[in-house]
Amino acid sequence: MTQAPGTVLRTGLAEGLVESYPVAEGTHDEYFMSRGVLRAHTTSLVDAIQEMGPLELLRSRQQAQRTIHENSVTYTAQGDTERRNRPWEFDVIPLIIPPDQWQKLARGLSQRAYLLNMIIRDLYGEQRLLSERLLPPQLVYSNPHYSRALHDLPAPVQHQWLQLYAGELARNPGGDWVIVSDRTEAPSGVAYALENRIVGSSIFPKVFRDQRVQRLAPFFIALRELLQKMAYDHRDNPRIVLLSQGPSNPNFFEDAYLARYLGYSLVEGEDLAVRDQQVMLKTLGGLLPVDVLFRRLDDLDCDPLELKADSFRGVTGLVQALRARQCAVANALGCSLLETPAIMAYLPQIARNWLGTELDLPSTQTWWCGDPKSLEYVRQHANSLWIRPAFSHSNLPSGRPAELSQSQRDTLLAAMNHRPHLYVGQEIVRRSKAPVLLNDSWQSWHVGLRTYLVASNSGYVAMPGGLVRCSPSSHTIDQSVSLGEGAKDCWVQSDGPVPQITLLSPPGAAITLRRSGSELPSRVADNMFWVGRFAERAESTARLLRTMVSRLTGESGGSNVPDVAVLMRCLAEGGQIEPSFALQDFRQHMPAIESLLPPAIFDEREPFSLKSTLSQLNHVASLVRERLSLDSWRTINRLYREFHRRRTNAATDFADVLQQLNRLIGDLSALSGLSMESTTRTLGWRFLDIGRRIERSMQTLVLGRSLLIPEYMNSSAVLESIVEVADSLITYRTRYLTRIQLPPVLDLILTDESNPRSVIFQMQTLSQHIDQLPRDKTTPLRTTEQRLILNANSLLQLISAEELSSANQPDVRDRIDRRLAKLARILPQLSNAITHRYLLHAVSAQQLTDVRPRKLKPAEWNMNTTSREKTNEREKMIERERRSLEDNDFMLDNESL
Repeated sequence: MTQAPGTVLRTGLAEGLVESYPVAEGTHDEYFMSRGVLRAHTTSLVDAIQEMGPLELLRSRQQAQRTIHENSVTYTAQGDTERRNRPWEFDVIPLIIPPDQWQKLARGLSQRAYLLNMIIRDLYGEQRLLSERLLPPQLVYSNPHYSRALHDLPAPVQHQWLQLYAGELARNPGGDWVIVSDRTEAPSGVAYALENRIVGSSIFPKVFRDQRVQRLAPFFIALRELLQKMAYDHRDNPRIVLLSQGPSNPNFFEDAYLARYLGYSLVEGEDLAVRDQQVMLKTLGGLLPVDVLFRRLDDLDCDPLELKADSFRGVTGLVQALRARQCAVANALGCSLLETPAIMAYLPQIARNWLGTELDLPSTQTWWCGDPKSLEYVRQHANSLWIRPAFSHSNLPSGRPAELSQSQRDTLLAAMNHRPHLYVGQEIVRRSKAPVLLNDSWQSWHVGLRTYLVASNSGYVAMPGGLVRCSPSSHTIDQSVSLGEGAKDCWVQSDGPVPQITLLSPPGAAITLRRSGSELPSRVADNMFWVGRFAERAESTARLLRTMVSRLTGESGGSNVPDVAVLMRCLAEGGQIEPSFALQDFRQHMPAIESLLPPAIFDEREPFSLKSTLSQLNHVASLVRERLSLDSWRTINRLYREFHRRRTNAATDFADVLQQLNRLIGDLSALSGLSMESTTRTLGWRFLDIGRRIERSMQTLVLGRSLLIPEYMNSSAVLESIVEVADSLITYRTRYLTRIQLPPVLDLILTDESNPRSVIFQMQTLSQHIDQLPRDKTTPLRTTEQRLILNANSLLQLISAEELSSANQPDVRDRIDRRLAKLARILPQLSNAITHRYLLHAVSAQQLTDVRPRKLKPAEWNMNTTSREKTNEREKMIERERRSLEDNDFMLDNESL
């Protein structure tokens, strides 16, 4: 398929929709040659889209956006100090590149990546570029991204330092592509490009097939093959991990997405340690060697021992492990040096000397002001240039003098003249435009393309497409493609039929059968544990609030009836309302309970409100989303969004609240079902269920002990409310068929081993989980957690049927309550014991090279919280929960375990 001179737009549906499309003068339009005249390679797509009709097109756009929201595709714009998660706005009209243009583009990108790989290998090796005067030494030795610690490291496998390369492209008014900047450190956006393709191909499946769009799978296959070949040992089955900066980083969504798609473990710096010059993964089963790190960290953050002293994200001793050839890293450390804008001014000369040819794909023209002739040129043509820092990630002033005020212009030029070696001047590329569908019309927005290449045996393999970002103004995407306001898919057309390619193994290929073992990082197990706790806490709170609202809105509702009083007491125990409501003498002086329920449900500022609990659940789940099923993550995220939209100060309609609580309980029950029926019984699931069982036991104990309060224990209304909150009302009615009474209720929620909601059922399940956790099999005695759960089981099993039948008697009631009080103290101890044994042994890296104290700024402290600080916060949370159970007036004794 070749590009014809142009095709006049057909009349009818197509003409009716695009007749108002503005074709800008002096810019290249990706779809139109002129007003009403389509480019040949876009004609069939426009016709197909128009034949869908406006309603179908609107539905497709809504479907795309709904998929984006369900998958929680968000991003954080560079420079956003508040680090807000923004929704990924997807435009359904793709950018189309015909095959002849793509072949030329891919060839130029491959040549550039090959040249950059030669440059980085030389700058950290022989440094011929400096001795041959092809590159000024100032651009290396004065560069903040150059590290002497990385000089003369052993060559990676196949002598490829630059494994993954991304080029930011723009098309000038003449229709030619130029490189605006290079991304060589840890190129981002790959996962977003993949997500755009998944969404774009799903809403137009027939159109996608008819356009013969090249698949993205070959690129990811090449990436996986490369990472496997990089391993020095265990090449048949190397352990490859994706090293992320963590959830505080804007690219964390992409890290989790890539880890899931490629099948790698997602780790952070605190999950790794160097032992005997070998990088090891800290897991519940011990330390496991890592062969390849697919890093997403900046160069200098990777090793606080030799690169950046104040980094809390890297792995202490990583550079030494690289020297010993015990681990490989992609991209190789030091590749950020290639992102220096000033180097672009010397690439044509380097290509002529080293490759014997010109660059097939030119860069945007660049002048380094450290060169006197270039400085004079920039001074004379400042109004037509973009003056920016010579080194990437610099905070120096920059801008386009022609668009600045006189004072801003004078300040910028004065800074450039004062230290010219820190600045470059670059030509301003007038970017191409493409149609964007907004409402019922097409608008013309600027577009930028970031495409990716991965190293292979024969050079570099280009992703047929890439990350397309668009914006009504070119200023944002001129700085970085990722700053664009919208996203598009990029369809690279093929000359012939497109083969079906998948990342799955070919039919008949030998696959080693395996079961998941204990290869679970402690940090992941910790987060899974709290996913279980917060999910169960949300469900228990929702059931309690639903029963309360239904009683208040019933015919005999009111805060003075016994069942409402007990429910208020339970809410006070959980922290949803003021603790004074738990005491009858103080309750009459408190505001009406009806006025306090809305904040208990919808006020996220209240730490134990239902909305706050769902927010915590969503946050913790986002940290391990690569470990959760897609349906589980969608459910959690949807629950959070639905409650997040509800304003705290909105008028409260209890009928609407009751309906919302019913939906929430149903969704949380479905989430519980997904974890039980659709989750493989790995250690991740086991810790999730441990958290759920501990939380359910705590919540049910509060309900059970409320039945032992003398003034409420014989009230049928109280008994029925408690059984309803415990989700055991139907079981009771079908089993006893009589008036509800205290002994069978206590048995049902405390000691009935057949009831999955009873406390003893949780204890028995916890006992099974704890016995399956990794531990030293040679130790003859039980562990602390085993002894605690054995004690907890004994306390419940010692409650006899005769005691339950005589629970109305004061001495028996007190005896039962003392046992429950001891059990209530054991549960936080059990949680604490599990946490300390399995979840907190990942100690943060400690700096040994710089002993001078430096006071961290508040922003640095918040952003660089160490795992030890996280541990302290977790321990404080556990301690608060322990005290909330010990210090309430239900506790009748102070006996210790």
